[in-house]
Amino acid sequence: MKMQVRGENIQVTAALRDYVEKKLGRLERYFDNGQVKDVNVTLRVLRGDGIIEVTIPMTGVIIRAEETHEDMYAAIDLVIEKLERQIRKYKTKINRKLRHDSTAKIALRQAESVAVLTDDEEDDDELNIVRTKRFDLKPMDAEEAVLQMDMLGHSFFVFQNSVTNEVNVVYRRNDGRYGLIEPK
Repeated sequence: MKMQVRGENIQVTAALRDYVEKKLGRLERYFDNGQVKDVNVTLRVLRGDGIIEVTIPMTGVIIRAEETHEDMYAAIDLVIEKLERQIRKYKTKINRKLRHDSTAKIALRQAESVAVLTDDEEDDDELNIVRTKRFDLKPMDAEEAVLQMDMLGHSFFVFQNSVTNEVNVVYRRNDGRYGLIEPK
């Protein structure tokens, strides 16, 4: 795994870089050889709090976690725990699906891209479209889309339904459950 550690409003010292690399190195046991090539780590300080954001792009999925803490080293520990939970959840889900559906193996191999949505933009009072994103939709079922949405930490996820070949949206409801939007 090649790690790219960068800092915003913080000087990334050798000790901090070594700590991040050591902790993220523990995650290698979850991946097959060559499954993960790059890991992007952003360290930043905002209002005295240390924020760490880790993005692990893989074939067909992006694993992302972010943590905030007064102590940067504690934030690193917390984000590693969050990433381990996400990876274990994803691996369990995929392994269960592969056992039950052999066609999922073919779809997993043919996956070329994944939809990544960000909610960085703030809403204005006006209804102006300030940013447009284009991305390829990966065919998947609703359960896999919910898993992707949770791993990215977003409240909705746009995907191509592998059963109907139509564009669908899954979203997190206020009661904590999930909803699916399908076209008529």
